[in-house]
Order: sequence, then structure tokens, then C-alpha cells
Amino acid sequence: DIFAREIVREGGADRPRLVWFQGGPGHRAQRPDTIDGWLDRALQDYRVVLLDQRGTGLSTPANRQTLPQIGDGAAQAAYLAHFRADSIVNDAEALRRTLGTDTWTVLGQSYGGFLITAYLSRAAHGIHEAMITAGLPSLRTHADETYRATYRQTARRNTQYFIRYPQDEATAQKIAAHLETEEELLPTGERLSSRRFRQLGLILGSTTGFEVLHHLLQSPFTTIGGHRQLRAQFLVDAAAHLSFAAEPLYALMHETIYAQGAATGGATAWSADRMRQEFPEFSLGATGTPFRFTGEHIYPWQFEEDPALIPLRDAAHVLAHREDFPELYHPDVLAENQVPLAAAIYYDDMFVPLEGSLATAATIRGIRPLITNAYQHDGLRVDGYQLLDRLIRSLRR
Repeated sequence: DIFAREIVREGGADRPRLVWFQGGPGHRAQRPDTIDGWLDRALQDYRVVLLDQRGTGLSTPANRQTLPQIGDGAAQAAYLAHFRADSIVNDAEALRRTLGTDTWTVLGQSYGGFLITAYLSRAAHGIHEAMITAGLPSLRTHADETYRATYRQTARRNTQYFIRYPQDEATAQKIAAHLETEEELLPTGERLSSRRFRQLGLILGSTTGFEVLHHLLQSPFTTIGGHRQLRAQFLVDAAAHLSFAAEPLYALMHETIYAQGAATGGATAWSADRMRQEFPEFSLGATGTPFRFTGEHIYPWQFEEDPALIPLRDAAHVLAHREDFPELYHPDVLAENQVPLAAAIYYDDMFVPLEGSLATAATIRGIRPLITNAYQHDGLRVDGYQLLDRLIRSLRR
């Protein structure tokens, strides 16, 4: 089952529909606790449909409770192979037809832009116009190249962060060394490892990430009975950023969004883990190298450490080694695109590499790119009203 909710501003019943594609993968659509930002701007022109992509939110769930009921790891992976962009596009088309809408506008952030690119490749007849923020994917690039680019950008963000807060590098090194020898338990019950601590670097990709991470690292230790420990509050705050309990599909499906079988060289084979070896600054236990947090990278050992992922370990390994995922994007179709498309691309994006987005922009016929260094990856969240307004005005020119 697929769930979606529709929001209509008073007096807007006759407005055309816009469907929102959430970033992720594996994240439910945002909940409209308040009507502000991009949603406020969108409701001036559209009825807004918030789609919980398959497996998320109020759609039929796919998680540690439900997936083991399907069977062993191979059976789970076969099921999850239908949770990629091609299937999500099919769901959107089924929803569009059910609502009786001839065409609709599509808006996607991050992975939502990947979905729209697949939509334009596969079912452009259902789209009236399209807008993408921080989510224009490489079309036929192996996952290795994508992760090389994201490691380079993550290294740059680390450097910028430690220039702003130079004392935090020594603090991070002390925490990592402490975790190598001392058992510290997260509120979710498992031991916090040094390598998992480094994954807090995902925070650095957001506009306020430097400040959030800095505040997390302030005074992380306490002394109890003469023994140094990590503060309980530090462990609570770290767990909130590290656990995949809320979005297990993000970990399970992340590398599959780059897999397109023969078109991209076969299996991803835990690409982020393999590419890490090319960047000594991210190596665990390396001496004489600066401390660096990792970014948007999923590793096989997470399925040994995170309680939300442990039951899904076998399925994750099968997905990582699958050779024959179908193509998601069709460059020849995109080269003949007829749908008006505006896309915001960020120079400093830590998650979606600039070079890949620019190459794709050069491929899609009629695209109207907005290339800027004004935002981090979450530009739509922090300046949604103005950013969406610029994209809409670009389409109206």
C-alpha cells in the first residue's frame, strides 16, 4: 500500500497538483506541522501531494520488523529490488491516474531529484513541469566515482570545520582513542565504536552542521569514581544522529541508487567502504594523519553494530553484490526532453557531487540550471520560500 496526503490552501481547490519527492532514500515525506518555507510558496500555486515512498511512513513498512517475515536475506533482497527509483516512479504514476490528474508538477530535494530524473526518463508524459534542488544525479557513473567525489568534498568540509573550530580536532581524536579501549553504550544498548563515532560527519553537510557538531563535541567527558567516561548527554545526542532505526531503508538502499547493472559496471560491492581506502585521512587507526569525520557513506560493519540494521545484514550483502539492476536513467530520452525543468545545483554540496550534476545538466534538453554557492545541501530547508520562488519564476520565463 502507498500513502499520500494532500494539502490545499483555502480557495485553492482548482489549482493544479504538485507532488513532493522527499530526499533519502528511505525517508517518509515531511509532516506539515507548520505551513512555511517551500510548502508555503508551493500552496500559492498548487495543491501539494506529499507521497510516502514505498516502505516509508504510512505506506507498507519495510524494516527490521517486516522484512524478516519475507524469508532469508536473498528473499528480502529480491523484494527490496522493487524499492528503487523505477518502482517509485510507477507508484507516482498509479497515484496520478487514481487522482484523475492528466499531468502534474513534480518537486524533489536530493534523492527526490534522482527520482524526478528517472521519472523524466521513463514517464515524462505524466509531468507538466519539474523542479529539482540538490539532486541532479550522474547518469552512468559507477558508484566508485561518485564516492571518490563525495570523499573529496567531505574532506574539504572537515578542513573548513576544523579551521572554524580548531580545538575540536583534538577533542574528536580523544573521543576516538577513548572508544578504542573503553566500552561506552548508546541509549539504544549497543557499544559505540570509534568508526561509528566518525559517522557524525554527516552533520557537516547541512547549513548549521558546523555549529551542531561543535556543540555536540563541547565537554564530552565526565569523571565518575575517578574513571573518565563520555557524558550521558553526549551519548544521547550522538545516538540521535547515528541510529538508523527511523530510516533503515536509507542504509539498505543507499548504494543501490547508483547501481544500473552493465551501464555502470555491475555491482556496487560496498563501494563507499572500498573507496575509503584511497583516502588515508579517513583511515581508521592511521598514525600521523589528521582526524576526519566520514560523510554520507554506508559501510558493511554498520549491519553488525546498529540494532536496527542487524536483522537486515544478509539482505544488505546480497544487494551490494547484485550485478543486474536495471537502468534508472536514459540519457537518449533526456537529450530529447520536452518537460520544462529547473534545477538548483550547489557548488559546495557534500552529498551530490557538483561535477556529476553539471554533466547531467549538459545532457538534459531545455534544463534551466541555477548554479550557486549560496547553499549547502539543505538549501530548500533553510531558504525554501525564496529558492522555490526562483525556480518557479525560472519556469515561467
